[in-house]
Amino acid sequence: MLAGVGQVVMHPEPGIPVASRPEPVELMTRALELAAIDCGSGNVGWQLIAQAKTLRVMNPLGWSYKNPGLIVAQRLGIEPAELALSTTGGNGPQLAVNEMALAIASGSVDVALLVGADCIYTRTVAERDPGRPVLPWTVQPDSTPVPVMFGTDREPVTAVELAHGLDKPLKVFPIMENALRCAAGEDMESHQMKIAQMWSGFSEIAATNRYAWSPEVRSAEEILAVGPANRMTAFPYPKLMVANDRVDQAAALVLCSYGAARSAGVPAANMVFPIAGADANDHWYLSHRENLHSSPAIRLAGRTALGLAGRGIDDVSHVDLYSCFPCAVQIAAAEIGLPIDDPARPLTVTGGLTFAGDPGNNYVTHSIATMAGRLRGEPGALGLITGLGWYATKHSIGLWSSEPPAGGFRWESPQDQVDALPQRAPATELNIDVTLESYTVTYSREGAPEEGILALLTSDGKRAWGNVTDHESLESLTAEEGCGRSARLRSDGMVDLR
Repeated sequence: MLAGVGQVVMHPEPGIPVASRPEPVELMTRALELAAIDCGSGNVGWQLIAQAKTLRVMNPLGWSYKNPGLIVAQRLGIEPAELALSTTGGNGPQLAVNEMALAIASGSVDVALLVGADCIYTRTVAERDPGRPVLPWTVQPDSTPVPVMFGTDREPVTAVELAHGLDKPLKVFPIMENALRCAAGEDMESHQMKIAQMWSGFSEIAATNRYAWSPEVRSAEEILAVGPANRMTAFPYPKLMVANDRVDQAAALVLCSYGAARSAGVPAANMVFPIAGADANDHWYLSHRENLHSSPAIRLAGRTALGLAGRGIDDVSHVDLYSCFPCAVQIAAAEIGLPIDDPARPLTVTGGLTFAGDPGNNYVTHSIATMAGRLRGEPGALGLITGLGWYATKHSIGLWSSEPPAGGFRWESPQDQVDALPQRAPATELNIDVTLESYTVTYSREGAPEEGILALLTSDGKRAWGNVTDHESLESLTAEEGCGRSARLRSDGMVDLR
């Protein structure tokens, strides 16, 4: 069960030198201290933290520690038997909860701690400061004990995908968004308005979240209006549709057995229970996926988790879908069976990664902590959390409630079912006729279109990748529908559109 949660947000403070702002391990420590306080009055939380057998840390992206959990444990004065560190991926927090809940249910662990923080805002400000201030953040020696790593760690793309520019989420998810629009048969203008309205709704929820980085309501028109403060990043996404990782945030969870909670004196009203969970990966490489607008892994993991809980999606009162980009929300909602425009059941409890903030690998710890607050106030209500890693590749799903599961926590992975689904073969031929499946156009910080990245299908159904850089092609791809156009993939990897 979840006994306590803690969240920290360190907004910019005028007059405070950037080198005086806290580093990630300091925010992690603060978040765990708050989680201890949240467990109950007096010494309740500290009793639990002192008993922790495992401390799992979401690997911060803004600073490289050899073993951040060791620093946090030393600052808290505890000695967990296991110090663990996540691989890269926003699925990590719910994955860690699923694993720890199984360990607690088996009796091998009584108390487990989960924490993460990122201070990419401070790191970015320091890097852009002409005075080049040195951040006095902790650098651990080479002799530091190595943490236990958890999660799947593989290169996210093939060499061919990387060569064509698929090197970061900002270049991949826009391709999925355009594929969604094409699959739905929607025109560019109406589709943009639809996702802008959805994102505006997310901003309204962020405005009520005391831990949100950007708690400001944004209208759909503001989100769509491209300008200096909202530049186009990669078509069709202006900056206000993109996860904001320029944040300083932390969150922590204290998980324990029911017996440990009762023994320490955790109030019954505090208790929130993981009910069921599931984890699965889609076909790992984009080149192999049957299409670029769906996620069989989310569909099967969602069905698995709900089935283990003996519940249906209509039984879920609160939802937080991983929201790095609008397409991630739309894909997950479609696969799980949720409408994207139900005012009675919004698809986020935090406000999402654009407005609540994207602290690297740790966003879902914030969504779980926020969900716990919702469920404590509604006895018996059911909440659903999703986490996503890499390019809609790794997925983790959790169901939560303030009432314990009748048969204890249950978890399964439908990975075998996902792996058995059809895959495309990557095209190896060049200088061939192709059809444009989906695409994006990337932009410079000054707002100029730079490069088109194109997903292509050959006549025999293989997937290839290509690029365009000429001004005419870039303009046409953002002005009119590009999906379905015929083209020629040249021997140099560039594409001639027809």
